[in-house]
Formats: sequence, C-alpha cells, structure tokens
Amino acid sequence: MRSTLLLASSLLFAIPGYAQTSTDIARWNRRAQNVTIIRDDWGIAHVYGKTDADAVFGMEYAQSEDDFNRIETNYLNSLGRLAEAEGAGVLFQDLRQRLFIDPDSLKAEYRRSPPWLKQLMDGFADGLNYFLYKHPEVKPRVITHFEPWMALSFTEGSIGGDIETISVRGLAALYGDSARTSGDGDELDFDPSGSNGIAIAPRLTAGGHALLWINPHTSFYFRSELQMVSDEGLDAYGAATWGQFFIYQGFNAHAGWMHTSSGVDNIDEFLTAQPGHARRLTLAYKTDAGVSRRTFTVHYTSHGPVVRKEGDKFVSVSLMQDHINALIQSYSRTKARDMAAFTKIMDLHTNSSNNTVFADASGNIAYFHSNYIPRRDTSFNWTEPVDGDNPATTYRGVLSFAETPNVVNPPSGWVYNSNNWPWSAAGAGASPRRANFPRYVERSTEETARGFHALRVLTDKSGWTMQSLTAAAFDSYLPAFERMIPPLLAAYDQLPATDSLKTRLAEPIAALRGWNYRWGTESVPTSLAVFWGERIGRRIAPAARAASISQMQYVGTGRAQPADLLGALGDAVDALTRDFGAWKTPWGDINRFQRLDDSIVGHFDDAGPSIPVPFTASSWGSLAAFGARPYPNTKKWYGTSGNSFVAVVEFGDSVRAQAVTAGGESGDPRSAHFNDEAERYATGRLRDVYFYRAQLAGHTAREYHP
Repeated sequence: MRSTLLLASSLLFAIPGYAQTSTDIARWNRRAQNVTIIRDDWGIAHVYGKTDADAVFGMEYAQSEDDFNRIETNYLNSLGRLAEAEGAGVLFQDLRQRLFIDPDSLKAEYRRSPPWLKQLMDGFADGLNYFLYKHPEVKPRVITHFEPWMALSFTEGSIGGDIETISVRGLAALYGDSARTSGDGDELDFDPSGSNGIAIAPRLTAGGHALLWINPHTSFYFRSELQMVSDEGLDAYGAATWGQFFIYQGFNAHAGWMHTSSGVDNIDEFLTAQPGHARRLTLAYKTDAGVSRRTFTVHYTSHGPVVRKEGDKFVSVSLMQDHINALIQSYSRTKARDMAAFTKIMDLHTNSSNNTVFADASGNIAYFHSNYIPRRDTSFNWTEPVDGDNPATTYRGVLSFAETPNVVNPPSGWVYNSNNWPWSAAGAGASPRRANFPRYVERSTEETARGFHALRVLTDKSGWTMQSLTAAAFDSYLPAFERMIPPLLAAYDQLPATDSLKTRLAEPIAALRGWNYRWGTESVPTSLAVFWGERIGRRIAPAARAASISQMQYVGTGRAQPADLLGALGDAVDALTRDFGAWKTPWGDINRFQRLDDSIVGHFDDAGPSIPVPFTASSWGSLAAFGARPYPNTKKWYGTSGNSFVAVVEFGDSVRAQAVTAGGESGDPRSAHFNDEAERYATGRLRDVYFYRAQLAGHTAREYHP
C-alpha cells in the first residue's frame, strides 16, 4: 500500500498574478446559480447544490466568507509553502512536507482520478477562486489562485497529520541547520490533543434510537460547522476542516461518524547504511528584501524519505501515501447510509491516523480502529527503528477488517474512544482482547484518565437521552487526581509535627483532602490540584518517560518521592498567591475563554473581556477538555484547544441533533457570529441543529447565491 513519490523541484504551485479569464468567470457564474446558501441565526452555512460538485463549490465559497485566512494557511502548510508567508523560521517545516508532497506528482494524480472526483476537485478550486474574484479586498498572503490538484495535498482532516510526527529538529540537523528556529518543543504537554466519541445502541436509549456523541479536541477554530446538500444524495452536517470539501466529523440523515486520534503503530522508521538516491528540492521563503530560495539535496530509500541520522545510520520513514483513495474515503463516507456502506468504504484502508465511532438509523453502533495498519513481522520491535536493509522488515500488505481490533454491536450496548487503547472500547467482556492482535496495532501501555472516566459514566447505564449523554460528556469528575492526590496526602501525614511544611501546607492539604475530585468555576481545590499537578508532572516527567507510564500512574502507584510531592504543592501555593493574591482562588477566576481576534496563534489580555470555563485539561481525565495556560503578559489562563465542535445526534425515522462550536462560526471580529457561542461553549449548553430545510423556517438570517 506504499507508493514512492517522484519528487520534482518545481516551485510553481500556483500561477503568480493569475488573471481570471472570461471563460473562468462565466463558468463560476453558472455554478453560482446552481447553489443556494442559507445562513441560519448562528451564521452557519447550509449549502444546497444541484450536484455534489456544486455543493462543494458552495461550501468552499461559504468557508471563505467565514475565514479565508485559515483556508489559505492550511494549504500553505499542506503544500509546504508556509515559509513564503512567514519566513525562513518555518523552512524546515516546509521541507518536511515537501519530502512527501510534490506538485507535479499531485497534478498527475489529479489527471488519473475518477471523473466524479475530478469534478469535486474542480468545484473546490472554482469555489475558492470565485470568492477571490468576488472579494478583491481580500488579499491572500501567497496563494492567489487555487488549482484542483491542490485538494490532493490535504486529504485527511486530523489536526496533526501523519507527516507531523517527523521531527523538524532531526530534519534540520540532517539537511543543514542545527539551529532551526521552529518546531519540536520540549514543553511538557498537559493537554494532549485528541477527542471523545460515544455511541449508544437503541436498547439502552429512552427513545429506542441510536445516539452518537461527537467531541473532537482540537485547536480552537480549526474547523467550520456547516451543511452540504445536493440533488445527488449528499446531505451531511458537521465539522469541516477549513478548505477541505468533506464533512470530517458529523452525520447525515442515516448515519454518523466521529474520529478520534489513534494510538496505532503504523508509521515506521527504517535504519539503512546508505542514504539512498538523492533529489534536489528548491523552497522559497519570505525575507525583508523579497522572496529568496534555498535548494536542498534530500535522500530516499525504498522505504521513504530520509529524515534524520541515528549514529552512523540513516533513518527513513514509511507512512500511508495514497492521496486519491484517501480523498475518496474521506468524501464517500459522508454519503454512507448505513454501517454496511461505511465499512465497504473502509476497504480503501486510507484512514491512517484515526479511529472511528459510528452509529446509524438501523441501530448499529461500532468502534473502528485505524484501518491502515501494515502487516509486519512481529519478531521486530516496530516502536523503534528497524533494520531497513533486512528483507524481513518489508511490509506484507495491510491488516484486514477482521484482523483489526474493531467492535461491532457489542453486548454491552455502547462503544467509546477517548484516544485510549481499544481494549476497553465496549467495557469488560465486550471489548477486543489484546492477546488476539499483533502488538503494533496499539502503542498504549495503560488505560488513560479519560478512559477511566468514560467507563465510569457508561457502564451499567440505560435510559439514555440526548440530554443525559450530553451531561455525561460534561461530567466533572477528574480521575487522575483521585489516583494522584492520596500519595500526596500520605506524604503529608508522614511529616514530623515539627516540620515547617506541616504548618505551611495544612490548609491546602485540608482543602484537597475534602475535595470530591470534581471541577467547577467556584472550586478552589481544582485550582490547587491543577497547579500542583503541573508542577509534580515536571518533576517526575523524566522518570515517568523512562518507565513508559503516565504521570498519573507514576504518582498514583507511589513511585514519586514525598519530597517532590510536597515540594510541588508548596510551589503551587506560592504560584497561586503570587499570581492571584491568594492560593484560595476559584478555578473560574483563573481558567478563561477569550477571543480577541482571529490570529492563527492567539494572543490574550487580562484586561480584555473573558468568561470562566469550569472544565480542565484532558490529562486530568476531564471528558470535556479545555487546554489552557498563562501567557508572558497574563496571569489568567486562556484556552486554545480542547472541546471545539461538539454535537449529540439521535438517529431514528428522522435525525435530531444539538451542537455548539467554540467562539462562533465567523473569523471576523466585526461579525455577530464571531463569539456568539462562547457562553454556550463554556457551559455545555448545546443549541438545536437545523438539519432539515423546513427547520430553517424562522431561523434564516440570509439566503443567497454565492
């Protein structure tokens, strides 16, 4: 399933100074008349087209109206052209992308794509170009003209694609700049990205219909919420990554799908004595004087591009590279009417970085593990680089559906995933058994905090409704602290009465001892626990990594030293007092949601308006996640990731849904829909989704052709 790209040195990804022709404009105007966009009272676009390609044209136009900058930035990333906008600091990030993405190869792939897919790609480019034609006041940073083949550079909607697992630092050291300026931070991550998906079978629901919980954890404003409808059977609603022409996480009238980042081991490194064959790549980058170019001589082995050195060996990387089928799979699943159709589409085996939680109107529910898993010799440790010169390390196709730890209609009546292992996907006795699968199908070594939380809210429950499933997904329990704080209390209790810490920490310890391990805006123990958790995490991180376990397990099993546990609490008390005047500061006074502008990298200001957020980072086991931190100019913590698009869906004779999006639909601070959902987002108060056109009556703010 691996293909070797023939990479060229062409720089002309787009046509500089492209002049629209009368033929282009006439074609765009005809397409526009085939499309109707209805904006509801939340600013969400419902796009109706005669054909699927018309709907794609309309959705790209609508997305551009909401946030063209994010569309262009996504394609600058996916095409390896970000340095043309941001300078040499991201040059090696571009180089990483260009090792796998080449314009001439993508153009050839476009030419050999099925006609129906080419029509969709044509609609994609036309919609973006028509927007730029109609809005000359919008000035792209780099890409002034989009071409259909560009859609093949960005075929999978995850926030961190497979390519991003490759170290920019290692790449820079190999290809000429050990002092590279961006990528690969060493900061401890207290809010690992990911998502929650839950599906409930009809026999456990009050209405006798399957329920689906859709809860991606991503960077805020990474996707737009919209609907795509055509006379050719397309009718999908949900979250679409800016610039892509498919609903990435969402539902149609009959089925729904929620993707969660997978722990599958399907990206491999190969050691070789020789660097392989050489190619030259020329990249452009912005300077104060204009555009400069730098040429790199890069190397490839039979396994893939060489990305770093390890000792005297060269390390090449193999990952899923099948742009056409990946785009087909991402789009086609949005039209699947039931589980049989959805699993048939999975035969393409191109959903590499995600698991999927699925439900349909026939009552089926399922957990699908990543469906691109190369079949490999199990005598090798595939979590480490393997000997690429040994023929035994050659892939032997991919694992079939039956060979993968999937769960279909389990006796428990529910499935879930929260970026944890699949061995608890349907609860005890109904989940796959690790012993039945190759070790490389999953890298996780323990249950996660969110996994423990999901099991707690799902096991032995019935009578589920949309409202109770939403309440469960916003349950305030923090299982990591239930495991980590008892060793802290034990360390304190063992202190001699004469120890100065005994007195100094008496009140904070009492607050934690009486805590119910639940977050809340008025909760002082939540503030204390989070500040302590981050500080003990930094102290024990090297030892926990060496033991290949989480900080929750390291502390919870008594491996942390008492001096570290108590010292971290003292540091937390000092930090709270220094930053907020007293350690007895409610969590909502610290943890805030703020949206000042539409910068890709957000900035924050304590003097600006913000609202309290009760939930916390996913590391502590909060299903509703909010990844926040202070900034150089702030004391308060501001979120940039976590819950983004959130939806609950009920499938029956008709589909019902409620949803909320972080901030609002528009990226324009002048828009009424820039921040109109912030309060609902922070409180988990979802709004009704207008899925059927009749439901838009009384909720239509504007109806128009592009």
